[in-house]
Amino acid sequence: MEEKVQIREETMTSQRIHPAELVVRGGTVHTFDRLGTVADGLAVHGGRIVAAGADLTACIGPDTEVVDLAGRTVLPGINDAHLHATWLGARWPHPLLGPPHDEAPVTTSAERRAAILRAGDLCASLGITSYTEPGLGPGETGCFSAAVLDEYAALQREGLLRARVTVLRLFGLLDGVSSLPNFKRGLETPVPRADPEWLAVTGVKIFADGIPPMGTAWTHHCYADGGHGALLVDGPDDDARVGNLGAMISAAHDAGLVVGVHATGERSIETALTHLRRGDHLVHGDLVTPAQLRRMAARGVGLTTQPAIATAMRPMVAAALGADVAANAWPLREILASGVPLTLSSDAPVVTPDWRVHLAAAGDLLGARGVTPDLTARLLRCYTTEAAVQDGSASWKGTLAPGMAADFCVLAADPLDVALADLPAVAVELTVTAGRIVHKG
Repeated sequence: MEEKVQIREETMTSQRIHPAELVVRGGTVHTFDRLGTVADGLAVHGGRIVAAGADLTACIGPDTEVVDLAGRTVLPGINDAHLHATWLGARWPHPLLGPPHDEAPVTTSAERRAAILRAGDLCASLGITSYTEPGLGPGETGCFSAAVLDEYAALQREGLLRARVTVLRLFGLLDGVSSLPNFKRGLETPVPRADPEWLAVTGVKIFADGIPPMGTAWTHHCYADGGHGALLVDGPDDDARVGNLGAMISAAHDAGLVVGVHATGERSIETALTHLRRGDHLVHGDLVTPAQLRRMAARGVGLTTQPAIATAMRPMVAAALGADVAANAWPLREILASGVPLTLSSDAPVVTPDWRVHLAAAGDLLGARGVTPDLTARLLRCYTTEAAVQDGSASWKGTLAPGMAADFCVLAADPLDVALADLPAVAVELTVTAGRIVHKG
């Protein structure tokens, strides 16, 4: 359990000239720095944390907004490492794994803008200050088109984004086939101008396969129809598809980009691991094996997974591949023990974007009962500090130390004092992005 300590107030030299614009004090601030420091309050100036400590009186000027935490708890802003925000804005409150529902059309600039802004409002209400939009590109339409990226850039230049956005471009079809020629052409398409602290296009997403319930995960296990799935990368046979996937990853690396590979079957995971390197990551990893986890940890290849999807889809995997396979899918305990760089995410709107629900689902997967502060802190880091590492911004966001981005949320109770199963009932009462209050509960 992280121990509350008294820390020396750290104030920038410029702070003596410019009082803080915002001070929050009188509560518990989990900074999630390397020492696990817990402070009483924060001072913010210019969108950055300028002080963390108990006595912030010297930071307060006549125009400083002061928020009395009244014993409430501050966390670094939630960073969802895999959230289809535009699609979320078009569908919410109707997740994909729910009753059938028609989503709003996203074909015009106004519709794209409305979907992004609606998702931003929802994220702010949940304490989400950063997310990765995984899969926008020229081969897609609607919520996943290249025009969505242009809309993001326009909103950023207008100062209308309420969360920081990392984008992985997609040079193929969502949940569909991609080809090496189209992928290489996509790498040559320009990226719109934007402030990289608000809109960063850092890499590409590649669909290696589909998902087990649809019979499209590439696996050694046998589906009811006798098949094993296949790679989604174009090619006349398995060998050609394997070679083309490797060529795509290499081309992205040559372009200086990180790679996120959607891979759920252990055969697609194994193929991707042959080419991925430190800083890259796998998305989902449903059927990842212990041997593959060891390889990932040794090579610094990360994993982004979604606990609430795991709990929802385990019966579907059992129906597709058998109870034994389903029982070993999403091995969260082994993943945590392996040392693999791990981020937790929602994949919303497949399911809810509410990170509290996903942490509760993680507790269910792990069999956690009662209050487990060390485990809860570990899982929260997968939604904050580890996500900042994955999106290449850990040097300036993800923790609440002086000099870091003033992105944080205020909760009604300390999540380290609450059982994971009860976390969804803990209210998010305030969200701050770049020192600006974007949500008040």
